[in-house]
Amino acid sequence: QLQASGGGLVQAGGSLRLSCATSSRNYHMGWFRQAPGKEREFVAAISWGGGTTYYADSVKGRFTISRGITRSTMYLQMNSLKPEDTAIYYCAADLKYIGNSRGRYEYWGQGTLVTVSS
Repeated sequence: QLQASGGGLVQAGGSLRLSCATSSRNYHMGWFRQAPGKEREFVAAISWGGGTTYYADSVKGRFTISRGITRSTMYLQMNSLKPEDTAIYYCAADLKYIGNSRGRYEYWGQGTLVTVSS
């Protein structure tokens, strides 16, 4: 089971940190987001051990994905936020797959809303 939190309202240029708690510490995990009227898109992914990460080009250099020491929590540190980052952010997990394909992740959490004002 996955539980995402940390969303909120922030001004452009600001920062937020999202968290996703999981009982499945040995799963690869990822963040996706869905803006109004758009498809859900890949944001970032991290391997079960935390040693491998992937990012969408749109967030490289601004967002950092990580896992806690016990690997039971995944984080997304979002800096230099832009209005186009406004979306519902979802965390996902899969035992075998790590990457940008949302259809390959078996488990999904509820979303957390991030709103970036200009």
